[in-house]
Amino acid sequence: MLKKLSWGHTILSTPGPTPIPDLTLHAVHQQAIDIYGQDAIELTDRCKAGLRAVFGTSGEVFINIANGHGSWESVLTNLFGKGDKLLILAGGRFPGLWAEMATKLGLDVEVFPGDWRYATDVAQLELRLRQDRDHAIRGVLAVHVDTAASIANDIPAISRAVANASHPALLVVDAIASLATAPFEMDQWGVDVAISASQKGLMMSPGLSFVAANAKALDAHRHADLRTPYWDWTDRLGIEHYKVYCGTAAIQSLLGLDHSLHLIQSEGLENIIERHRIVASAVHAAIEEWSKGSMIEFNVKHASERSASVTTILVNDNSSAQKIRDICRDQFNVILGSGMGHLKARTFRIAHMGYFNPAAVLGVLAAVEASLVALDLPCGQGGVARAIAVLAKTCRADTTDQNSM
Repeated sequence: MLKKLSWGHTILSTPGPTPIPDLTLHAVHQQAIDIYGQDAIELTDRCKAGLRAVFGTSGEVFINIANGHGSWESVLTNLFGKGDKLLILAGGRFPGLWAEMATKLGLDVEVFPGDWRYATDVAQLELRLRQDRDHAIRGVLAVHVDTAASIANDIPAISRAVANASHPALLVVDAIASLATAPFEMDQWGVDVAISASQKGLMMSPGLSFVAANAKALDAHRHADLRTPYWDWTDRLGIEHYKVYCGTAAIQSLLGLDHSLHLIQSEGLENIIERHRIVASAVHAAIEEWSKGSMIEFNVKHASERSASVTTILVNDNSSAQKIRDICRDQFNVILGSGMGHLKARTFRIAHMGYFNPAAVLGVLAAVEASLVALDLPCGQGGVARAIAVLAKTCRADTTDQNSM
């Protein structure tokens, strides 16, 4: 009797870490180099230039040997002083974690109301900022895409709310789960500081994170009194290359990042973003079909607020989400993202970002649909067929364009 179906290659559909291109892995597999030498300096310069292009900024870029939470801390300590007031926009799990970190650092945190199913209410945000007549709020902190809830906030609208209120607060954006998967134009949108990390849309292993800062942010840094020796931007902008990383550079990780940034440049950000949009549309089409039953629904209510990088699926009981993940893992070698926070037992997540092509997405969707059938859950059928239709429409359009040339 067959014990299990799973065999061969595993499809990782978690929202970080994400699959890494083989050539990027080969780039990492190199000997160490002199961290004081010209090769290391040029490697850093290339990585910074590539990151500026992806962030959409002419500002300064800092490369941190840390995950995204490390860069959260670096931003807080480099921009603010003890007791400074911050407005952190709630929505999903990660804004709350950022707020906890800021509180532990001695900052005065106000959490702007939000929940796990809707993006930030920008009209109410503008009203709150107008109420702050003394400009006590020094920073507005927003998460572009919360990977737990899969909410995508409208960063240009948030920036306009700050501008319309004539408020001088710094706008700081966590773009960890959105960079290189969705439009992000730091300078054009009026974002003062943006944060990202290596293990999502940038197609690298975990361990590096990045901060982009404009002139307004660098000026605020000069007056910050929470600075710590490791994170201090003043030291990291020093002449010595050694100071850029406050110590030994993570050379192998930088080599991998350099190659991933080269892949991004070669494909072009415009195509990358459109590819993510189409693949996300296919995933969303499948979920729309499954949600015709009584068991499955989108966590994020409004289609316009769903991210292009990850989709959180809400299951209407406390056990089926884990059963779906178990069958996908044990029978199909498909690893789905687990639920997080108070929705841990009722959600699972499908990631569709970075080095993740349509065929892999269809495999993930087929595994999920087979799991729904195996569990005899009351769901709509034909989700995979709906996803195929979305992708086929793109293929037909592309074929028509080629024939007209």
